[in-house]
Amino acid sequence: MPTSFTVVPVKDGARKAKKGSEEEDVDDNNVLKEEDQEATGDGVPKENSPFINNTDNDKGTNYDGTNMALFEDEIESNPMVSSLLNKLANYTNLTQGAQEHEEADNDEGPKKKEVKSPQMGTFMGVYLPCLQNILGVILFLRLTWIVGTAGILESLAIVCLCCSCTMLTAISMSAIATNGVVPAGGAYYMISRSLGPEFGGAVGLCFYLGTTFAGSMYILGTIEILLTYIVPQAAIFVAERKEDDVNALLNNMRVYGTCCLALMAVVVFVGVKYVNKLALVFLACVILSILAIYAGVIKTIFEPPDFPLCMLGNRTLENQNFDSCFKTKVIDNLTVTTKLWNLFCDGPELNATCNDYFVLNNVTEVQGIPGLTSKVISENMWSVYGPLGKLVDDPKLASVGGDASAKDKYLPYVVNDITTFFTLMVGIYFPSVTGIMAGSNRSGDLRDAQKSIPIGTILAIATTSFIYVTCVVLFGACIEGVLLRDKFGDAVKGNLVIGTLSWPSPWVIVIGSFFSCCGAGLQSLTGAPRLLQAIARDGIVPFLQVFGHGKANGEPTWALLLTAGICEIGILIASLDAVAPILSMFFLMCYLFVNLACALQTLLRTPNWRPRFKYYHWALSFLGMSLCLALMFICSWYYAIVAMAIATIIYKYIEYRGAEKEWGDGIRGLSLNAARYALIRLEEAPPHTKNWRPQLLVLLNLDSDQGVKHPRLLSLTTQMKAGKGLTIVGNVLEGTYLTKDTEARNAEQNIKSAMSEERTKGFCHVVVSSNLRDGVSHLIQSAGLGGMKHNTVLMAWPGNWRQANDPQSWKNFIETVRESTAAHHALLVAKNVDSFPTNLDRLGEGTIDVWWVVHDGGMLMLLPFLLRQHKVWRKCKMRIFTVAQMDDNSIQMKKDLQMFLYHLRLNAEVEVVEMHDNDISAFTYEKTLVMEQRSQMLKQMHLSRTEREREAQLIHDRNTASHATINDKAEAGTDQVHMTWTKDKLSMERNRNRECNTSVAVRDLFNMKPEWESLNQSNVRRMHTAVKLNEVVVNNSQGAQLVLLNMPGPPTNRGGDQNYMEFLEVLLEGLDRVLLVRGGGREVITIYS
Repeated sequence: MPTSFTVVPVKDGARKAKKGSEEEDVDDNNVLKEEDQEATGDGVPKENSPFINNTDNDKGTNYDGTNMALFEDEIESNPMVSSLLNKLANYTNLTQGAQEHEEADNDEGPKKKEVKSPQMGTFMGVYLPCLQNILGVILFLRLTWIVGTAGILESLAIVCLCCSCTMLTAISMSAIATNGVVPAGGAYYMISRSLGPEFGGAVGLCFYLGTTFAGSMYILGTIEILLTYIVPQAAIFVAERKEDDVNALLNNMRVYGTCCLALMAVVVFVGVKYVNKLALVFLACVILSILAIYAGVIKTIFEPPDFPLCMLGNRTLENQNFDSCFKTKVIDNLTVTTKLWNLFCDGPELNATCNDYFVLNNVTEVQGIPGLTSKVISENMWSVYGPLGKLVDDPKLASVGGDASAKDKYLPYVVNDITTFFTLMVGIYFPSVTGIMAGSNRSGDLRDAQKSIPIGTILAIATTSFIYVTCVVLFGACIEGVLLRDKFGDAVKGNLVIGTLSWPSPWVIVIGSFFSCCGAGLQSLTGAPRLLQAIARDGIVPFLQVFGHGKANGEPTWALLLTAGICEIGILIASLDAVAPILSMFFLMCYLFVNLACALQTLLRTPNWRPRFKYYHWALSFLGMSLCLALMFICSWYYAIVAMAIATIIYKYIEYRGAEKEWGDGIRGLSLNAARYALIRLEEAPPHTKNWRPQLLVLLNLDSDQGVKHPRLLSLTTQMKAGKGLTIVGNVLEGTYLTKDTEARNAEQNIKSAMSEERTKGFCHVVVSSNLRDGVSHLIQSAGLGGMKHNTVLMAWPGNWRQANDPQSWKNFIETVRESTAAHHALLVAKNVDSFPTNLDRLGEGTIDVWWVVHDGGMLMLLPFLLRQHKVWRKCKMRIFTVAQMDDNSIQMKKDLQMFLYHLRLNAEVEVVEMHDNDISAFTYEKTLVMEQRSQMLKQMHLSRTEREREAQLIHDRNTASHATINDKAEAGTDQVHMTWTKDKLSMERNRNRECNTSVAVRDLFNMKPEWESLNQSNVRRMHTAVKLNEVVVNNSQGAQLVLLNMPGPPTNRGGDQNYMEFLEVLLEGLDRVLLVRGGGREVITIYS
């Protein structure tokens, strides 16, 4: 839409401002020019604009104005509007025509050549090239045969189906092509920039293969015209018997086709400019041939051409080895046999033995072209399909003994050389409507591409559709059905069937179609290498990069060699009818994705989707896409599957091995919309227990060089997640974002590199905060989005917390534990994480031991199951240990736990470990003393080893009696079996034992050393639990590959934080790989389906 601007010049000092206005028609789509970019460090290419952040041309220009001084600091990166408009006015599209080495090696040397502005209009730049590419070999060599075999009605259906497909595709293509500049590559460029590099590369290569096989088809058409209609005597392989005709023809096609391909490749290599100069000549041949057809049709009204067909009964004869359509003729009152007699009889004698059908039926002549005024159109309405070797006959003629024997097809009858059916006709005809991309491929040569491409392409399709529809009707109305079904014109002395209709001579069509096929073959061999070169230069398919290079002037030499090699495959197939469906598949796939790209961009309504062409709709694009898909399977379902498999393989290859590109494609927009929809749905309700899996927030630490300290933490994440669910890898940098933004980006890049090395699929989130504690808190609170938020925090155990000069390190750890609990997140703490296996390790044997002390919602059960899904832990066995107290029935407890695991569908060994209420040892008191008094208290303790042992034995003896009393009371109580600690049982045990233990502890205090009397008894009891549990775990699981253990919660009183760290240190002492697990307050595993 034209936009009005009022431009007001602002001048300095005493200069007066002159007011004026001018209107400009600004095309926003031409502002940004996409160029090939090398990926930056993060693998994402940056947007490059010739106008923004591009001050190379402005260097040396000082800004000395005062009116815009407010913006003088931004002039370096953001140019003034006047500068922008000046660059916009000087911006041009470079033409996509290849530079010839004759032009490159000019006498100007390094002088910069003046770029000519494109001057082609709609007619010369789009309409005629599309016309030339659409009309071609199928029109001249196969359309009459299709009309005769499929009938007028089904032929019209085929034409309408195929033309509708290309018209809908042209509408979609016009919308895409007018949404910005389309450089070299045409359809590949449009699809790759609309659907992404994966789809673009896959479809681009399919389009390349289609164009290459089109070259094979045109070359085969050229050779067929040459050997069948121009110089049949040039055939190298000549069949002695009729049954060998097909093989001889195919071998001739292979030999001459290979020679023709080599000649055309040399012409293209020597200079494309010769091909371009001859393009108008080839186009003139096509137009003259079509005009000759229409002129011949008009002439049949007044004077139909004389092309008689010789019929034996109702069968059509090959009129090549005889000169008269008679069995015998009278010469000087003598009846003599003709050459036709010799073809069916074993001798020239009148009494010779002849073919039965030849004897019983008469020979008649019918006009092959009765003319437009005849009523032959009614006879050609319906299809006449048949198998291979079926005789071409006329049902309206009389026939005696009409049952054809198997040997009759080797007699001089016109027969079907292939089995015919409707879908085959569609596959053979479809290449005749391709070529609609010719205009978009030349967008750089057009004066106004956004106006010319839609008009020229749609007019060309409308024109060719009209030509095809009228030709179908006129062929059916003018030509006899048996002649239409005669593919090679054997019944009319080897003349081209469509040539018999033309005026003034059949040679007009023969010569015109010959040059037309030559020109189309040269165009294919010219365009296909450039398309491959465009794909190779984009760098999305690494193994194709060699084909991006060529001669000094840019000619794609290597791509031309590959194109010629692939084209030779089509030549070796040698049958035009077999090659046509192959290229139909590749073109249909290309058109399918053009429609998909337009529909996707329209539905997503991306801000950059502003095509100049307004007559499009997503429903039309979807209809075109469906039509393309349907035509693929109609033409050949197995070829369609092969083509889709090739595209899928290329897609997956680019996805996993190709270069990373970001082109603002529609698939990315679709992914964003799908993600938004899914996130909104996820937020409606929390996940069910059956769908629960750990969504990890991994807290990583970096060293002074911003390297990852514990990369094995990422390995553990990969092994636990196996690519499923959400993984967020977080890190906190101390400082302010304004001063640390560069470091944050570097840290994020280093973490992403480490994630890539460890094959961790997820997201990276680096936060800059004034202190580590607040940063971790922000991560726990805000990481993720909507329903895709983490529910589990994974971190490493601070192994050197005792040696740390700053106590804030272990305080941050405890605060992280508290905040995870407050946020109802599960917590996983890995001790000795650097000793954990890498993703390349394979643990051949061993166990994963789970120590189930308190109920955590089932996290301890779920984690080993998830780990064993990974090949690192797959061969490890799972063992579950649970702790039984004095009043627990260990045997029943084990049975119940086994039944519980059976219902959970988990395979694991079950062990119940009994922990008796022993006396608190001197070792425990000493550990507690070390914890509370540290080195100062240790200096005051001078107990010898003997004294310690005696003191410990004394305490043990004095406590035996009271513990025996407690045991008797426990045995007399009710026999209740608990599979795990519950809240009720825990409170009951605390209340019951607290009284007894308190009285014992009070009595023992009077017998303790003075240093022990001041100890906090709560700390002593906690230390006792840690020591005893550690002893049990070490005795049973010291050789395990991994130990999973309930993590005690931190104290409510922050004064005991350091003691809490000591308790955990004692609990984990002597164990190699430990994963402390703390549940998030919800059930995560269930026995129900």
